[in-house]
Amino acid sequence: MALHPKIAEILAGFPAPEPGPLDPAAMRAQEEAQVPPLADRIPVAEVRDDAADGVPVRVYRDGAEPGVLVYVHGGAFFLGSLDTHDHVARSLAVETGMTVVSVGYRRAPEAAFPAGLDDVLTTVRWVDEHGDELGQEPGRLGTLALVGDSSGGTFVAAAVAQLHDEGFDRVTHQVLYYPSLDLDFDEDRYPSLRENAVGYGMETAGLRPFNAFYLDSGADPADPRVSPIKRDDLSGLPPALILTAEHDPLRDESERYGERLRAAGVPTTVSRYDGAGHGFVQHFGWLPEYHRAYVETAEFLRGGTA
Repeated sequence: MALHPKIAEILAGFPAPEPGPLDPAAMRAQEEAQVPPLADRIPVAEVRDDAADGVPVRVYRDGAEPGVLVYVHGGAFFLGSLDTHDHVARSLAVETGMTVVSVGYRRAPEAAFPAGLDDVLTTVRWVDEHGDELGQEPGRLGTLALVGDSSGGTFVAAAVAQLHDEGFDRVTHQVLYYPSLDLDFDEDRYPSLRENAVGYGMETAGLRPFNAFYLDSGADPADPRVSPIKRDDLSGLPPALILTAEHDPLRDESERYGERLRAAGVPTTVSRYDGAGHGFVQHFGWLPEYHRAYVETAEFLRGGTA
């Protein structure tokens, strides 16, 4: 189907990107300036800032559902923050009823690879060790889910694989919203890179410059920690929910990853959202058609899908 009319209307009003190299500081400032004041945010019963063995985290509680969800925000590895994605974490807390721990990981280009991934791993281990402080029954942390959007989904896929290799099998679910899983950016490998190259928000030509900060920091696209789809053995990983967008250049690599997980025996649900482009959960989750992503996530965590 065509791009959702509301998304198309908003995209049509965006100014053309300014020529020249990307400026991380200016782009971050622009993002932060769009964060709504606290009074205008989605109400959540409890929100507090904490530190997971030195990693900044924000903890959200809005229900009594047992389990903890570690949320990893997107932003091409150099954008995004606890504040810019605060609304996503709040929505996850409200819809799932679980405790949400949002990770303020170190970003490129200031932090070299694998700093951001290491921060996610540190947070997961901290959550497992501090369940009682997160409102869980002592010694009975049940659901431990990792959820990430875009580059946050890259971190989630890489983290669950690395934790599995280390013998840490406490992660029960992984949820990937339109993840970037192959940073090789070979336009001939996935048809969606050409089909959705222009006109849907994030464009194929922008993938290289946006991810260059991460790759130039030492992230090798051939490394499965950077491009999780390049991992040879996907068996033994936690059940997965992968949400993709019809008009996303990254659609096909995400869906192929889902196929590979299933082939490896991992219970996997791949759900494509029609009319959507990349980033629809972050930017258009207020539309009923796309708010469904949070509901689908909650159902998956409760065992309703996959």
